[in-house]
This record gives sequence, structure tokens and C-alpha cells, in this order.
Amino acid sequence: MKVAQIPEFFERLSRDDPAPRTELDFSNDFTLLVAVVLSAQATDIGVNKATKTLFARADTPEKMVALGEATIREEVKTIGLYRNKAKNVFALSQQLIAEHNSAVPNDMETLLSLPGVGRKTANVVMNEAFGVATFAVDTHVFRVSNRTGLAPGKTELAVEKKLDRRIKDPYRRHAHHWLILHGRYVCLARKPKCYNCLVRDLCRFKPKTETA
Repeated sequence: MKVAQIPEFFERLSRDDPAPRTELDFSNDFTLLVAVVLSAQATDIGVNKATKTLFARADTPEKMVALGEATIREEVKTIGLYRNKAKNVFALSQQLIAEHNSAVPNDMETLLSLPGVGRKTANVVMNEAFGVATFAVDTHVFRVSNRTGLAPGKTELAVEKKLDRRIKDPYRRHAHHWLILHGRYVCLARKPKCYNCLVRDLCRFKPKTETA
């Protein structure tokens, strides 16, 4: 893909889905943060199943701390790496209460100081909760960015920085959601659905699958 083709790439995706959102279920900034922390190396569907009961019991840092780490662990035990994730959810809830008046911080560096919060998680929260044009690079975004030629890079950070340089308004706000959804449902890792791709002619990936 040529840099000059990037606006057309996102224009087509935006027409198909004008207002994309995360597929994680949440009710406020805190539950969004917890859901994203839990989603590392797990599917959104799996996280949503686990958090349905958890968030009914604890949708604030105070309620989460009151549950206790053992109860949190029991609630999320169907998710991969659940022991460490439960520990982080409990610890970040404590830190939000102690240092941030129970509010989720709205800046990258402070978010990164919370237990269990890496750059991808912080980017998702900044984008979804606070409307900042950030680029959360998960496996889908990494794959699509490299495969199409949109923002090739050897590391997630390299791809993120290139996306930040190349994507302009009005597409910046929703760009990472479009890329995640495109990678999740069309540009699959093993057998991409090129026959059903809105941006096939702009993509440098060869060979392209012709049929299902």
C-alpha cells in the first residue's frame, strides 16, 4: 500500500462501520480498564463471559477491593493467566483509590504506572474512555499493518509509531478499531478472506484467497 492510498483505505472501512467500538463489555472507565487488563492473550468473548458476574458485583475500585483477590480470581478463572490478572486487578484498584481518588487516569504515563497496564492497554483506555487518537497494536493490528503495507514494522511499538505518523484526520480516532475488526473478521491469520475484503485492491499481500 502506498502512503497516498491510506485515506482511501480508511474511507472504505469507515463507510462500512462509521462508529466502531471495542467489543469488550463495560459500564464505566473503571470496568473498561479492568476488561482490557483481563483481555491480554484472551478473546473478548471469553472476557465478557467472565466479567458479566464480576462487574455486577464490583464496578468501582472500592467494590473490587472489597471482593478481595481470592474472589476476583475465582470470578475470572476461565480466562488465561487468571491468577496474575486477578492480582493486578486487585492491586490497580487499590492504587486508584490511594493515588487517584478512585478515578481512572487520563494520561498515558500514569496509566502505565498501574499494575497490569501495558502500552496496548493504556492506548485502548485513552482512546475508548477519553477520545484520544491513540493506536493500540494487538496481534490483529500488527498483522494487518504489516500484511497490507499500511505501517510495516518488526515490533508493536514500531508499528504504533508508524501508524501515528501516517494516519491523518478524520480517521485517527477510530483507526485502531477498524484495524482490529478487519483483522478479527476478514484479514485472518491463517486464511484471510480476501474475497470479502473492502480494501483488497489496496493491499500488497499476495497471493489472495479467491473463495471461501
